[in-house]
Amino acid sequence: GGIGGVHPRGRRGRAATSDVSADLTELARTPVAVVCAGAKSILDLAATLEVLETNGVPVIGYGTDDFPAFYLHSSGLPVSARIDSPAEAAALLSAHWALGGAGVVLAQPISKEESLDAASLAKHLARAKQLAEDADVHGGARTPFLLARLADLTQGATLQANRALVLANARLASRVAVALAGGA
Repeated sequence: GGIGGVHPRGRRGRAATSDVSADLTELARTPVAVVCAGAKSILDLAATLEVLETNGVPVIGYGTDDFPAFYLHSSGLPVSARIDSPAEAAALLSAHWALGGAGVVLAQPISKEESLDAASLAKHLARAKQLAEDADVHGGARTPFLLARLADLTQGATLQANRALVLANARLASRVAVALAGGA
């Protein structure tokens, strides 16, 4: 799927900068490669990338120069670097870890065919956020609430996209693992 990140500020003034998903902190401490389709589209993607950069976590685009936005092929925001093969990923990860680095985000966009329409998603996300505000949903309950509302509002299109990106990420992760093991 997608990594967590920085949650946007709610209309009622809940701080965005203090609501940072724990996985960003863990990536700064643990030598791991996370293959994902970027961060969830409900998050503040620019702030998420800033937190990752501040914590020394490289965000590497797989076959892309732009950070994927989960349900969207591109966020329009740049990644730290681009690679185009599992062998390149393995070499980068090995070098990063040999130098004492911790986590790396390997961001692979959802295919253009499976990507949702950006304008439609923005409209549905605005509605889902309004519903969350109206119901005073915040904290740990907010993300599942928003994702469920998006599934309803898009008539399941977000679930279909999520399935597609999970399969693509699992395929890529397995290929990178084989390359890391010396089998590529």
